[in-house]
Amino acid sequence: MTLTIFLAGDVMTGRGLDQILPYPGDPSLYEPSMSSARDYVTLAEYVNGPIPKPVSFDYPWGDAITELARRNAPVRIVNLETAITANGHPATAKQIHYRMNPLNMPIIAAAGVNCCVLANNHMLDWGREGLLETLATLDGAGIGHAGAGHDLAEAMAPAAVALPGGGRVLVFAWGSETSGVPRGWAAQHDRAGVNHLGNLSVKSVTTMAQQIQGVRRDGDIVIVSIHWGANWGYRISGGQRDFAHGLIDDAGVDIVHGHSSHHPVGIEVYRNCPILYGCGDFLNDYEGIGGYESYRPELVVMYLPTLDARTRRLSRFEMIPFRIRNFRLERASHDESEWLGSTLDRESRRFGARVVLGAEDTLALAWD
Repeated sequence: MTLTIFLAGDVMTGRGLDQILPYPGDPSLYEPSMSSARDYVTLAEYVNGPIPKPVSFDYPWGDAITELARRNAPVRIVNLETAITANGHPATAKQIHYRMNPLNMPIIAAAGVNCCVLANNHMLDWGREGLLETLATLDGAGIGHAGAGHDLAEAMAPAAVALPGGGRVLVFAWGSETSGVPRGWAAQHDRAGVNHLGNLSVKSVTTMAQQIQGVRRDGDIVIVSIHWGANWGYRISGGQRDFAHGLIDDAGVDIVHGHSSHHPVGIEVYRNCPILYGCGDFLNDYEGIGGYESYRPELVVMYLPTLDARTRRLSRFEMIPFRIRNFRLERASHDESEWLGSTLDRESRRFGARVVLGAEDTLALAWD
């Protein structure tokens, strides 16, 4: 028996995206160059034409809905990089604040997402009040979450996704300062916040291993999701690589799900366990923002690793390329898929893996 898991990087459904959904929230922004979230809609429309507002809740997922329907992926995990709140105050130490009106929550369910990772550098953009409303909204929708909570115990606890044939996928999540998660956002025994990762040390691996082993049962598949590293660039530090290896060696982790980079970076398969160092964005409102064109940030990837459910070993790994246009995911063209494939192949070869372009312009990971 095999298990296919859908993994995505940053899903940012706030700001401009929130404004085109059925229940747009307060558009007020506190950014240096933008005062209204509607300006991001205008920018996207200037580049690619009008967006038919209001859109349906499944509109932003576009062709991704079709691709997911073609594949049996009962576990669907994204890094939710926006607060879901109509309340709170913008964090004073930040210039960019993301939020989505709670009434637009059906957008998350529209893709069948059953676990949202919350340990990232935007979860407290609207303070602890905004975080608490995010937690309540996800709970009300029956969508699991990991990496943030009312207190430290809840922030540390994994999301447990039950599998149709029995067993569980446990998702643990941490946010690292290397991706801009402030230390002051850390959950405490008596304070809401995120599950904060102070450093990439052997001691941190040992602590995480103890947390995982305290919850894991025989047959569980364990995913560790980490918001870490820079937004731009392909370099993976030796510290990141050693840390990921340590999670697999010492904590028995089956998949390392890394994110924060705004574009996909290299993939490694270590001891038959996939390490996604940076998944790149999946949904956002960055259309028309210039300055990083060489990274092709409009091109995004759906990751579909398949594991043997009994041995937990990786058996195949498929990736589907998309392009963001009009705040909507479209299947990437052949040339776009080829560019993504060659870029991921170049970066993954550093770790002994290869990426090849296959039928219907899908991408496949190969490893020794």
